Amino acid sequence: MPRQPAPQQHSPAPAKTLAPTPGQTVGPFFAYGTTFPKQHEIAFPHSPGAIVLAGTVFDGAGAPIPDAMIEIFSADTDGSVPRARGTLRRNDHAFTGFGRAFTDDEGRFEFWTRDPGSSSGEAPFFAAIVFARGLPDKLHTRIYLPDDAARLDADPLLSMLSAEQRSTLVAARTPEGHLAHDIHLQGAKETVFLAY
Repeated sequence: MPRQPAPQQHSPAPAKTLAPTPGQTVGPFFAYGTTFPKQHEIAFPHSPGAIVLAGTVFDGAGAPIPDAMIEIFSADTDGSVPRARGTLRRNDHAFTGFGRAFTDDEGRFEFWTRDPGSSSGEAPFFAAIVFARGLPDKLHTRIYLPDDAARLDADPLLSMLSAEQRSTLVAARTPEGHLAHDIHLQGAKETVFLAY
């Protein structure tokens, strides 16, 4: 007669010693499939009307984010929406309206572009999208030109905001005629972001 196996003794499961791994959010793998030559050159550098739009992206603690990606889109100087070919293949003369830039180790981004115009009652602005580590989805915002206070006051979006909130959306003009604008993802200086 065959022997029956002895019943097995089960010991209790050991206590967990490691915390669960957090879910993966956006980044820092942006560069894969998103880069193309001269992607930050919406206007050819040093062409008539070309300016630099530059700034830094900060996290909630005020530290620069070295692996964020910024995309901007704007009208041309006359307020028209660009229809030129070349968004992903720059030809060094067409203004495409769209650009993409990655932040460097100090959290800085830079675009060559032009001052956008506006054919409506809105003040001229760049539409901006921010992708960064820790964000489960992209953030939408705007970057307004600082030059026309009356148009800024009359802008439908800006007129709904407090002075402190408005200041997070309006760039500063440098002595060279370029634009400087920082983006704060959280904290006391948090940029106003839009829901779509």
